[in-house]
Amino acid sequence: MASVQGNLIDILNKKIYPASVFFEDGIITGITEISEATHYILPGFIDSHIHIESSMLIPSEFARLAVVHGTVATVSDPHEIGNVLGVKGVDFMIHNGAKVPFKFNFGAPSCVPATPFETAGAEITAADINRLLSRDEIKYLSEMMNWPGVISRDDAVMQKIRLAAKHKKPVDGHAPGLKGDQADAYISAGISTDHECFTYDEALHKIKSGMKISIREGSAARNFEALCRLIDEYPDMVMLCSDDKHPDELASGHINKLVSKAIDKGIDLFNVLKAACINPVLHYNLNVGMLREGNPADFIILKDLNAFEVIQTRIEGIKVAENGKSLILHQNEAPINNFNISPISPSAFRVEAKGNNIRVIEAFDGQLITYGISCDAKTENGEVVSNTDSDVLKMVVLNRYFQTTPAVAFIKNIGLKEGAIASSVGHDSHNIIAVGVDDDSLAKAINLIIKTKGGVSAVGYGRELLLPLPFAGLMSGDDGYNVASSYIEIDRFAKKLGSGLRAPFMTLSFMALLVIPDLKLSDKGLFSGNKFEFVDLFC
Repeated sequence: MASVQGNLIDILNKKIYPASVFFEDGIITGITEISEATHYILPGFIDSHIHIESSMLIPSEFARLAVVHGTVATVSDPHEIGNVLGVKGVDFMIHNGAKVPFKFNFGAPSCVPATPFETAGAEITAADINRLLSRDEIKYLSEMMNWPGVISRDDAVMQKIRLAAKHKKPVDGHAPGLKGDQADAYISAGISTDHECFTYDEALHKIKSGMKISIREGSAARNFEALCRLIDEYPDMVMLCSDDKHPDELASGHINKLVSKAIDKGIDLFNVLKAACINPVLHYNLNVGMLREGNPADFIILKDLNAFEVIQTRIEGIKVAENGKSLILHQNEAPINNFNISPISPSAFRVEAKGNNIRVIEAFDGQLITYGISCDAKTENGEVVSNTDSDVLKMVVLNRYFQTTPAVAFIKNIGLKEGAIASSVGHDSHNIIAVGVDDDSLAKAINLIIKTKGGVSAVGYGRELLLPLPFAGLMSGDDGYNVASSYIEIDRFAKKLGSGLRAPFMTLSFMALLVIPDLKLSDKGLFSGNKFEFVDLFC
């Protein structure tokens, strides 16, 4: 039998007292009060909604980095790899994640493909979802992005929700900006959570209608400032999540940083920790310990309750991190992929000038939503070209599953003055997405990715940088800290090319996400999320 000592934080009873925690065979066998202690013991942190793929790391490497920050479990939606490889991709995530001592709680992707307006690499049918939900490793039905289908009670959509009810597993939501009667209709269909709220009023209405809210602070979308007061106002109805976390940010912190941020704002300690450690366990029925006798020995030791610096992390009694170092071993894994195209010529991106005004995607730093605006078209030799003066740049989405012509549009607020950036991480279908100041640069950036069958690239000033992502075109199997270092280098280079975005590649990856309003670009064309239909480039 082993034990640790510290000031135990009893979140459920809102008490802190010095104690010894005894554990054996992965289970807490006893908790005994002692006279004094220095450090603090509390349950491990849980990310209540994250796509592991967005870390650009396979699950085993994600775990190596996350445990250093006190994360012991995630509620993980394998929707990204599902769109590339279907159930085969979900199986890969489960298999690789099981190789390390970490609690991945995967969901059954509900929307693969996400919409009929884009080309994905696979389909996950209702029959597939039924089989997935029957497995113990699958804890929930992943985010139901087809909110119009839910509201209209579409038969195919409702069949998937009924399957979750049959297996007694919750349904995650995805309803950005939905309010009033529409939100109520969505929730009443059986949707239990939402991580897409970007205003307080929106989140408050959903909570009052019975929905739990995951407050998101990721590498692209950041909603903590708008929603954090809900932690004290509705402590039983709030969780914390990243949604998407790039490797550089994961290397420096995870849920612990969000908890520390909340404490700095004066939010009640116990309420914050309830959101970070307890509510996900209760909502998703997770096999994760809450620091009680008979629970799995999943807990962390903190230096203090200010910076939330993690001294030690244990999962089922196994010490997985200590003093800023991961104790989880690197796992070698064979790549799995779906990438079937040849290099492309710059001439493929030409846009014939058919008018003086064009519809332009207006992107915003730290948000997934975009606006559709009208701008003057800059033309040269009868073609519409990028305009660096007004920051209206050419954007390309290229199908990576079979050879076809690219979709081309224009985007504002990326900020490049030179070269191009590109990525095979392009939510939701993960076709290649790129932005550049000229066609030659676009072709160079895209062809770097085609050559390695996945990655993120940046070209300009005579340089070409590439971070290969051979696992589904989404992830690397290399050491997570090396991937983080490589990502920092290419991110800095994108900013040297002129981008003022905090996370240029993360923002770029969401510019093909059709289910988030308004104007986006899929491999099939320019799409209005408000109208839910394709629109013409010229207006």
